Amino acid sequence: MNAVHAVRPTMDAIKKISTSLPGVFILEPRVFGDERGIFYESYNQQSMATVGIIEPFVQDNHSCSSRNVLRGLHYQVKHPQGKLVRVVGGEILDVAVDLRRSSPTFGRSEAVRLSGENKRMLWIPIGFAHGFRVLSEKADVLYKATDFYAPEHERTLAWNDPDLKIEWGLNFEPIVSAKDQRGVAFRDAESFD
Repeated sequence: MNAVHAVRPTMDAIKKISTSLPGVFILEPRVFGDERGIFYESYNQQSMATVGIIEPFVQDNHSCSSRNVLRGLHYQVKHPQGKLVRVVGGEILDVAVDLRRSSPTFGRSEAVRLSGENKRMLWIPIGFAHGFRVLSEKADVLYKATDFYAPEHERTLAWNDPDLKIEWGLNFEPIVSAKDQRGVAFRDAESFD
């Protein structure tokens, strides 16, 4: 009988890239490729711990959206979620907004392009609102969450609030759900201590 052995990740298994928001960072996995295709670890608990993600994930989500769909900006006031976001097909502009009152970057945002081609992931810890806009014909977005979806505790921040100064790269009206059209202004939003 073969024993299963834990394999320690090498420090170059995943690259961590800082953003302007403390706690939010980009991850680039090490991709192996040849004439057959590619292989990479999209999640490895040990590798994630080496870059500072130690929270357990309890739910995986898959969103498939068409070009110019804009989803968000969502967060939960109870059962808050940290999210590890990646795209397996297509491209999005992924956005995190800092809702931590004690943070020096409270109210600021970070926008990152994630795609099936660049294989980047974005770690958005608890205390942030999250949303994205689809840049390609369609996009398949996968994200791991640190707590379960709790619709009664979900809040939506207005994606187009001028106080947030998010550069969505729009010169037209995006496709937004009725729920997201009712998002509240940042100044009226519930935040985290």
